Amino acid sequence: MKKAIILSAGQGSRLGHLTADSPKCLIDFGGRTLLDRQLDTLAANGVEDAVVVTGFRDDKIEEALARRAGGPRVRTVFNPFYKVADNTGSLYMAREHLVGDVLVWNGDTMVSRELMAKVVGNDQPGICVTIDRKDAYDSDDMKVVEDRGQLRAIGKRLDEGVNAESIGLLAFRAGGAERFRDAIEQAMRTAEGTTIWYLRVIHHLAQQSEIWTLDISGEQWGEVDFPEDVESARDLVRGWAA
Repeated sequence: MKKAIILSAGQGSRLGHLTADSPKCLIDFGGRTLLDRQLDTLAANGVEDAVVVTGFRDDKIEEALARRAGGPRVRTVFNPFYKVADNTGSLYMAREHLVGDVLVWNGDTMVSRELMAKVVGNDQPGICVTIDRKDAYDSDDMKVVEDRGQLRAIGKRLDEGVNAESIGLLAFRAGGAERFRDAIEQAMRTAEGTTIWYLRVIHHLAQQSEIWTLDISGEQWGEVDFPEDVESARDLVRGWAA
């Protein structure tokens, strides 16, 4: 696994003043931006190339990337439709990079290096969704129904049978990326194409063919969606530093 696509086009408006003039991937966490921490984690696990999909204040992201030292090699893809096409639009803009073995990672999620090692080291072919488990799931969780490692359903509106959540990190191997790319292209040609999340595309694929899951229960990760998530994530990275 030598390549990753990071989806960092959104503003993160639910974070209020923190993202009024800067995307949330540039919020500071212990002296490193969220995006820097993602790239550092990839480099530590042997991922050599990263494609960062930008949108809101892409100029600031470009400036931040220009200041980086060390790997991985980074190129950017600008999504001019980030306000209306959600992250399916971001993947559509970066679809030429959905080839071979590749990770797709939400730009608002941090994971430990140990967690990423499990994802990179997993050799499940096809499409694999990284999942975690907890006692209860709320309306903002990307809920999952899985059975013996196979994904049956994924979405925020699921009610019955939910037994996991997606952490926003997927691995594609052995033709999985190409299958996903074709599905993204088809989705963007539908009437709802600009309104759906890419995991909705994964849900539809799961009704037709095998989609796998990787359970990383017990590993450390954090998602930054709301102001209260920022301090939780800062606590997380303080623990990693210690």
